[in-house]
Amino acid sequence: MFSHSEIQSRMWTKDPSALNLEYTRIMMAFLLFNPKPRRIAMVGLGGGSLAKFCYQHLPSTRIDVYEINPHVIALRDSFHVPRDDERFAVLQGDGAELIKQYRDEYDAVLVDGYDIKGLPPQLTTEAFYQSCFDALAPNGMMVGNFHASNFEFGTYLGRIKKTFSGSVIEVNDTACAHSIVFACRGDTLKRRRGLPKSKPDGMSAEMWLCLAPTYWPMLV
Repeated sequence: MFSHSEIQSRMWTKDPSALNLEYTRIMMAFLLFNPKPRRIAMVGLGGGSLAKFCYQHLPSTRIDVYEINPHVIALRDSFHVPRDDERFAVLQGDGAELIKQYRDEYDAVLVDGYDIKGLPPQLTTEAFYQSCFDALAPNGMMVGNFHASNFEFGTYLGRIKKTFSGSVIEVNDTACAHSIVFACRGDTLKRRRGLPKSKPDGMSAEMWLCLAPTYWPMLV
């Protein structure tokens, strides 16, 4: 269910929706380009950090979470994951298969689906990355979390660059434990000068305060 050798999720009980781990804050950097996404898909629920943060701070966004392991879903109340409603749903199933249902739909696809063995192979194939590309709306972004110790990371990154025609950037956390890959269906990431230097229009001051310290190294 969860790895014994890696911290995959961590929660402050006094603030369950906070992004406790740096890599999760980095993953949210797609909001620099689109601070008001219409719809987001998440592959992997885990402790629900990304799901809770998006649910709290993006009240107009529809969020679909794909989780293959029913035992992880069974723990959602323990991690204060919101109940399903008109804009939030946790769906049991293989994200690599479920994402195939969509075309031109998501403004962001966040891939952070790990199990006790690590990154499942079906979430690293050219076919999966193509499915993510197809599911994205124009200028939408896929964001993937990779452990820096994964010896196959270079292969995965090459597949992503091929699928997204090189509109890809990689950002490491300060501990160099995680590599976060952003891949855009469009040319946005080829024009990195487009990164805003201050709070983007449409992003709440509260969200900017949470995320800006992590973003600043990316903006210089």
